Amino acid sequence: MTTVNTEQQGVPAGYRLVGEGRVREVIGRGLADFVIGQVIEHRPARTVTETDHALTLALSGNPAPVHSDIEFCRTSGRTQTLVCGMVTLSLVLGSSVRSTSALTSANLSLDELRLEHPVHVGDTLSAETEILSARASRSRPDQGVVTCRTSGYNQHGQRVITFTRAFLVPADADPVRESTGY
Repeated sequence: MTTVNTEQQGVPAGYRLVGEGRVREVIGRGLADFVIGQVIEHRPARTVTETDHALTLALSGNPAPVHSDIEFCRTSGRTQTLVCGMVTLSLVLGSSVRSTSALTSANLSLDELRLEHPVHVGDTLSAETEILSARASRSRPDQGVVTCRTSGYNQHGQRVITFTRAFLVPADADPVRESTGY
């Protein structure tokens, strides 16, 4: 992230001065801001709602009764329906964007996806991301390729999802922020 000059009085961490008496939130990172091995804890956590679940089922057209039919679930030994894995992925990946890929120009891959524990409506998910690699792009000199592993946990500390992803970030975030107003 762009670091704020400590001489700038009244500018809190995570913000940058953009005018007299005016600050702007800093989102995303440039290539040099990624430290291999660093783990980022994402906040806030997010409670899965019935709306999250129902909208994803409607948009995806997923007909699996394990997600929508409580009687089916009861006869198969479950006390409640399972939240669709796409909801879990969306909420956990989405919570990581502000501090990782908010300035991305392209997502490159999503690999090694594992859904490790059931998620239900009412569960609260938190996420963390470990930076695995960060290098200059071979084909785009003004970009860098970052690879990270993101994991999501429920309110009991159980890991419910993990995946690896790669994305392009600006080699230098400041010109991108200046030209786009971010």
